[in-house]
Amino acid sequence: MATVFELPDLVLLEIFSYLPVRDRIRISRVCHRWKRLVDDRWLWRHVDLTLYTMRPKVMWHLLRRYMASRLHSLRMGGYLFSGSQAPQLSPALMRALGHKCPNLRRLCLHVADLSTVPITSLPGTLRTLELHSCEISMAWLLKEQDPTVLPLLECIVLDRVPAFRDEHLQGLTRFRALRSLVLGGTYRVTETGLDTSLQELSYLQRLEVLGCTLSADSTLLAISRHLRDVRKIRLTVGGLSAQGLVFLEGMPALESLCLQGPLITPEMPTPAQIVKSCLTMPKLRVLEVQGLGWEGQEAEKVLCKGLPHCMVIVRACPKESMDWWM
Repeated sequence: MATVFELPDLVLLEIFSYLPVRDRIRISRVCHRWKRLVDDRWLWRHVDLTLYTMRPKVMWHLLRRYMASRLHSLRMGGYLFSGSQAPQLSPALMRALGHKCPNLRRLCLHVADLSTVPITSLPGTLRTLELHSCEISMAWLLKEQDPTVLPLLECIVLDRVPAFRDEHLQGLTRFRALRSLVLGGTYRVTETGLDTSLQELSYLQRLEVLGCTLSADSTLLAISRHLRDVRKIRLTVGGLSAQGLVFLEGMPALESLCLQGPLITPEMPTPAQIVKSCLTMPKLRVLEVQGLGWEGQEAEKVLCKGLPHCMVIVRACPKESMDWWM
């Protein structure tokens, strides 16, 4: 039986890619070969630092020694916890990411205090920006900001960002490359704000509205009025009725529709009504129903039989939709 030292380089690299960053650095001390492999550019394309409370000195060392031009996507935390003495993210660090990591495309920030970090300090190469449980200042994402900031931004995920409101949503209209928008738990966004903003975001191809205070009917009405080229929709079914689903009928480009629980009301459309509406969407190929308690029941059979041209997915619980590797 071959030992670990006899495995090919490609196999070892694949194994090393599953190790946390701290362990990768530690194994580089085992032998010269492992040190060479740990230095391989492929191993540092995607880095997750959310597991650590990292001192600035260590972060700067990682940035200079390992990541630099190799880095494509980075996941990190700002340690925004009550009483935490951990260092916060700084404008200097964000600017350094832009200067030293010219290939950085995806930045995912968790539990970070960004109230003193201007959006202008973020790397200009970003195509995807994810904010999870972060604090932002009122000046973030406003329409009056420099229009040259983040010119390549295609996707933004706003998951439980309490300060995000209608003015910020309106400000997203200055990102002309934006094609994908995820709103999760952004409870300050109103139905009027969503409708007004989508009018100027008509080029969006993917929209997810999850766990917000907006009703599904009002969301679908705004989508049908302004996002005729949308390809993927995911939303929580709170406030969804059969009439609301009618708003999507005939959507010419829609390829994927996900209805996500757990809020089910008496007005919720029946499986037969869902099938009827979906049959009017010429390009629909994926229908997901999550967390509605329909799995393994008659409802699932109705959906599968009524939409033979679609991939019908019925899940017991909503899967994690803020997938940063997507």
